[in-house]
Amino acid sequence: MWRAALVVCQLGALAQSLWAQEDDVPAAAVTPQDCNLDCIRQGGAGCEYCRITRSDIKQALGFNSIQAFGSCIPWPCFELLGEEDPQICRHYVQAPNDVKVESVHEPKPSSDTIVVSWKPSYYGIAFLRGFQVSLQALGGSTIACQLFLFHRNLSLPATHAQRVYKSDPFPGLSLGTQYAVTVMALPVPEEWERFYHSQTFSTRSCAEKNGLERCKKDWYPEHVEVQQEGAAINVTFNLAPPNLGIRSYFSLCYANGMKKYTDITPKSSKNRTHHTYQLDGLQEGTNYTCEIAANEVDAVRKSFNVWVLRIQKEDATTRHVTPSLALILPLCLAVAAILVVLLAALVRGRPRLQMKSVHVRPDNIRQHQEIASQEEMVSLPRSRLTPPRLLICYSSFDGPAHVKAVMQLGAFIQQHMATQVCLDLWDSLGVAEEGSMGWHCRQIRESDFVLVICSRGLNHRHEPPEPEGDDEGEEADKGLNFGPHAFSSHAAARLVGEEVGRAKARGRDLSKYMAAIFEYSEETDIPTELRLASHYALTSDLPLLFSHLHGVALHRPGGYLKINNISEEGYAKLPAGAALQWAIYEAGMAMRAKRPQTV
Repeated sequence: MWRAALVVCQLGALAQSLWAQEDDVPAAAVTPQDCNLDCIRQGGAGCEYCRITRSDIKQALGFNSIQAFGSCIPWPCFELLGEEDPQICRHYVQAPNDVKVESVHEPKPSSDTIVVSWKPSYYGIAFLRGFQVSLQALGGSTIACQLFLFHRNLSLPATHAQRVYKSDPFPGLSLGTQYAVTVMALPVPEEWERFYHSQTFSTRSCAEKNGLERCKKDWYPEHVEVQQEGAAINVTFNLAPPNLGIRSYFSLCYANGMKKYTDITPKSSKNRTHHTYQLDGLQEGTNYTCEIAANEVDAVRKSFNVWVLRIQKEDATTRHVTPSLALILPLCLAVAAILVVLLAALVRGRPRLQMKSVHVRPDNIRQHQEIASQEEMVSLPRSRLTPPRLLICYSSFDGPAHVKAVMQLGAFIQQHMATQVCLDLWDSLGVAEEGSMGWHCRQIRESDFVLVICSRGLNHRHEPPEPEGDDEGEEADKGLNFGPHAFSSHAAARLVGEEVGRAKARGRDLSKYMAAIFEYSEETDIPTELRLASHYALTSDLPLLFSHLHGVALHRPGGYLKINNISEEGYAKLPAGAALQWAIYEAGMAMRAKRPQTV
């Protein structure tokens, strides 16, 4: 008896191993079929997994779907399958998983084609009626959508959760672009979540699809060779193919704060595949980091290193000293004799010369010394490896002209004052992810300095409208046409004022916090707490702001710091400075126009 039981156990184990082997064999992917809606509704055998076209939508509903949405419509299960039995579209189906995106062959070199694949979820698979796949470019309005349905009599078993289903190709996608793909399980219930799976992907770049030799935007020199012959540094690189139309290149080398820019224009008559150019003016014993690229907008740069070796000159001098000694020695003796004769003549004629004293006024000497001392250079300290980080807070109650002036100030400081500027208007995505106050609190902690642009609106306190009466509520709504984060920087500015007050009460350093006003604002616009910190009037105090940010003294014994780009007279000569000057002028006009209305 026990032998029979043992045989049965062994047969069961063998059967389980065979079933496991069968499960491990990957099933072929299920691709869409061409079938009509009548076949799907009647449950025909040849309509297991069908694509729905715009013509099917028109036949079933009597109108064409929106061109941008392809064959997708709202509530496709109820509209196309639920007329006879609405209950089949009221069950829970969880989102697909293992969503993958693969590129397929696309004959056009300027676009890409992808196919989406996925697996259905175990949960609710028996009630699964189909899938809807949508594709949208990130930051754009391009939308493509595909709809796939099972016939009404099909009920998938749990084992089909390992099957891979595929979409039709999505053609004509832009190269090097990010897209978001969403795979939705049908039916779509109102009261449940997790019925779709969404992820982002990037299409292939031009170089990945067509090869580097066919892409002007992505091309860069792949082969760079550096050779030093004496004091000359020769660099050889491969030229771009003639079909790309690249005629000139540039090279940039930098080390220890020094930069060397070289324009390169090869002559196609000499060599069409490689070109050699010479780097001049490099210091011996210095390791340079160099970049070379085509002279095109946003060209990809190839980096390489150049180590300039020191030239040994001892051997050359010793070889030339011996043969020339016989010629130099007589020449030196002749020169010495001439000098002796001239010296004797000067000594004899000295008593005959009349001494003439010249009286020099002491104030002229001091003036000359002051002029010489003012021309001395004052170098910035190099202890900081990265530029200081500055957070700018402001009030948006003074209108868009004031906000524009703040933006232009941030751009000028970042371009010409060696400072990294943090502004909420430049990081909308980060503000949306963290929340406006969360973003500002983190920036206050991480920034080296915080600058509050004070204006008349900074002292404005927003009060919610009282719910008494409909007219008052409507008037309040008219004055609040801002977004949910419109006053976030205004609240952060008041938060900085509270931080300054606490730091002063605890005896801590206040150099991190600063306040500033534009020409159209008054010093009384600075809140009381912020007057404890350093405050400046812009744009006349740009040098003082630069001194605060970099910790350098504008004046010292024998010298002073002057930078033409940020002086009161010279900043407007720069494009960013002219834009800042004009923005301040427009904001001042807008502020003066508002004042009679608010009095």
